[in-house]
Amino acid sequence: MRRKSRSITPRRRKSRSPITRRHKSRSPTPKRYKRQRSRSSSLSPVHKSSSPSLGSIERKNASEKLKKEEEERKRRQQEAELKLIEEETAKRVEEAIQKKVEERLNSEEIKQEIQKRLEEGRRRLNDEVAAQLEKEKEAAILEARQKEEVAKKENEELEKMLEENRKRVEETQRREAMEQQRREEERYRELEELQRQKEEAMKRKKQQEEEERLNQMKLLGKNKLRPKLSFALGSK
Repeated sequence: MRRKSRSITPRRRKSRSPITRRHKSRSPTPKRYKRQRSRSSSLSPVHKSSSPSLGSIERKNASEKLKKEEEERKRRQQEAELKLIEEETAKRVEEAIQKKVEERLNSEEIKQEIQKRLEEGRRRLNDEVAAQLEKEKEAAILEARQKEEVAKKENEELEKMLEENRKRVEETQRREAMEQQRREEERYRELEELQRQKEEAMKRKKQQEEEERLNQMKLLGKNKLRPKLSFALGSK
């Protein structure tokens, strides 16, 4: 119990020579074992030459067990002390760094440096924004030109297509007009031919009628001459 209370105190935590203490704590056990062995040998000289008794083995095992437990306890205690020292050291180092950083940040030099970097950052940002705007402007102009060229090309193609359609329509109309003219001329020729045939027929008819009339007149003339001749013959 007294050893446990000493391990909690700061004086125990600062000690870094566990080897000497371990030698001190280990020293009573062999002496006690020697005294017990001498006492047992004086009381029972018969067993001195024989093998060790069961009790001595158990005591030896118990002594080794206590020794191991003591070493384990000291090892854990040392680990705990080292961990506390490391944590305390890390905490103090962190506090010192924090204090140094705060002192550094609160200095006029650092404030000026921060202000300078902020101004440089603002200038750089403004330059980047201006460059980006200029880039976007050029891209918009290029896109507008491309759209204008595409629209112009589409208009040209549309005009070309309309012109081709107009030419096809005109060609179709011209062919239709020529075909109509050809049909009309052919019809006119047919009509002329019919008119000519009609006139020729009428002419032939008139000629025929004239010939018939002349033939009738001739016949009538002959008929008139015959009685006179007969009469003349009779008077003779």
